[in-house]
Amino acid sequence: MKFDTPATTNPIDQLKVIGKPTDRIDGPAKTTGTARYAYERHAEVPDALYGWVVGAGIAKGRIASMDLNAARAAPGVRAIVTARNAGTLAKGDFNTARLLGGPEIDHYHQAVALVVADTFEQARAAAQLVRIDYTRAPGRFDLAAEMSAAQLPEPTPFAGPPETKTGDFSGAFAAAPVQLDATYTTPDESHAMMEPHASIAQWHGDKLTIWTSNQMIAWGVGDVAKTLGIPKANVRLVSPFVGGGFGGKLLVRADALLAALGAREAKRPVKVALQRPLMMNNTTHRPATIQRIRIGATRDGKITAIAHEGWSGDLPGGQAETAVNQTRLLYAGANRLTTTRLAVLDLPEGNAMRAPGEAPGMMALEIAMDEMAHKLGLDPVEFRVRNDTQVDPEKPERPYSQRRLIECLRTGAERFGWSRRIATPAQQRDGRWLVGMGMAAAFRNNLLTKSAARVRLDSRGIVTVETDMTDIGTGTYTIIAQTAAETMGVPLEKVQVRLGDSAYPVSAGSGGQWGANNSTAGVYAACMKLREAIAQKLGMAAADAQFSNGMVHAGGRPVPLAEAAGASGLVAEDGIEYGDLDKKYQQSTFGAHFVEVGVDAVTGEIRVRRMLAVCAAGRILNPKSARSQVIGAMTMGVGGALMEELALDKRHGFFVNHDLAGYEVPVHADIPHQDVIFLDETDPISSPMKAKGVGELGMCGVAAAVANAVYNATGVRVRDYPITLDKLLEGLPPVA
Repeated sequence: MKFDTPATTNPIDQLKVIGKPTDRIDGPAKTTGTARYAYERHAEVPDALYGWVVGAGIAKGRIASMDLNAARAAPGVRAIVTARNAGTLAKGDFNTARLLGGPEIDHYHQAVALVVADTFEQARAAAQLVRIDYTRAPGRFDLAAEMSAAQLPEPTPFAGPPETKTGDFSGAFAAAPVQLDATYTTPDESHAMMEPHASIAQWHGDKLTIWTSNQMIAWGVGDVAKTLGIPKANVRLVSPFVGGGFGGKLLVRADALLAALGAREAKRPVKVALQRPLMMNNTTHRPATIQRIRIGATRDGKITAIAHEGWSGDLPGGQAETAVNQTRLLYAGANRLTTTRLAVLDLPEGNAMRAPGEAPGMMALEIAMDEMAHKLGLDPVEFRVRNDTQVDPEKPERPYSQRRLIECLRTGAERFGWSRRIATPAQQRDGRWLVGMGMAAAFRNNLLTKSAARVRLDSRGIVTVETDMTDIGTGTYTIIAQTAAETMGVPLEKVQVRLGDSAYPVSAGSGGQWGANNSTAGVYAACMKLREAIAQKLGMAAADAQFSNGMVHAGGRPVPLAEAAGASGLVAEDGIEYGDLDKKYQQSTFGAHFVEVGVDAVTGEIRVRRMLAVCAAGRILNPKSARSQVIGAMTMGVGGALMEELALDKRHGFFVNHDLAGYEVPVHADIPHQDVIFLDETDPISSPMKAKGVGELGMCGVAAAVANAVYNATGVRVRDYPITLDKLLEGLPPVA
């Protein structure tokens, strides 16, 4: 199905199933432990061996020698894989560093060996016996020290150009009566998902099956095939359940490749789960940023000049964190400059983490907007309203498909009680606590990518959907089932959903906040094709056929779908392909975050007290799961504001706190009641579903709202995340 004109009335608009707060159809399996994750496929591979990954003990250099004798002689050991016996390995399209290192080492904890044994304990014990001597080389580990050498990266489809200029920023900024010039930093962060990167690999002749935890099945198939030098047709990836990803499982990692290599060497299936330290240093992370923001405005609060420059680092050939991109779109202003620069660092690979670009970018931009509002003596909500735009500021001829940022801001302010906020910092107390409110805008682009599905109708009237789309805890099973039920006119219990298998049609996959809108649009396309096949079989005009209550009606003649399917059933396959609507219109999602905090007047301890998110993100397909996505994103935003930081050893180039004890994330005690409001919105320019994404929008801006609330409570402006006690103590107001 080609989507190149705005959607009109279609079967989804019935809203009999779509738009309802539906319980997750996969919920019972997950809560009873019967949902099998990658490491748990015991029925399919009952004879699997266990692999333990040995990570490099240096960040830069080469292996001088590797002694495997003691490890090979250890009890239960069946094989050891290193670069010496792995054969020729290419580098996948989506990997920056080689997944198996040696003799050259690219980063700390790069996989250099896999020990395969009968039991997990035997593999772990034998791996400790591998003796490796290294020759260290000097490395570049400090982003600030490498800023001067940073370069403009190559443009990419996701990142766009590294630099944009509109008007005369320098002249307009110099002439602006009110100016802000500030620098902000965000740290390296880890995905820290509960389920580790895990895979089981099995060979049948030259055919490879990998049960893995992966968000993007088709990408993974391509990278495995390219790395091993085998045809894509010989690779099958299976990932029906993913225990959290946040972008860390977009790409095939060392667990999948080494499981495949270990299984080939041992001639038995092999299962590999990365131990937690390797999840922090071996896989990807959100890279640190340094961001300089300059804003010039008139005294009545109209922005005349805005510039956002960002620096981040990655391994050679890596990509920059596009922290400046939302500044190209979010606020008006005739004179504009954005620049992204990339430094070469010898650290573990930087890559996508929930809302890449906008998440760290909004952490800086929305503090800068708060600072500028304070300079102007304007309410922060009003300052943003005055600088709203209904067109792309860099391309004024390009309007937004929908932009209801002002409504989000106004609605949030009213519901949160923003009018009770005292604008002057450090004026409100509650016993020992300094109390403050903060807010920030939310923004995330709506990305479109083609997605396909196969739909089967059987003689029982059951509709089965097959697509390689994944569910990373987001509720994908349910919204796909809702889409099929709505389109085919059957109750939800008559729909079966099969996901995460490369044997199924290629979907959008889970990432970039694009999964829900695109994957359901692909299912809708397949269902519409199935409706045509049913109508044709029954001699009905497809345009006149009505599907409801498990029946198809045309010309007053109702026929049960089960009867229409016949003994052999019917199958249809189709997908959504987009035209140029996303080029004619800027498609984005918007929101507003409001936060109240308490800060201990003596210790500087910060407690989040209340949170509210207002979101405008197209049609909400399932309000229950969408709310869960947003409150999870809000929680992640609190982590980014107050605690999350991979502590970098700048001498040796590794993340020190590489476990869930040292890498702090919010727990229940850190998070208060959270409210979420969805504006009633549809966007017919987005897709036939008239939906967008929401799971990353709910995070963008949260950290800045917390930081702004801390400032309002204390008068201490922190520009370097996370906001920890040491950054507050000296500036706290005197204790009465």
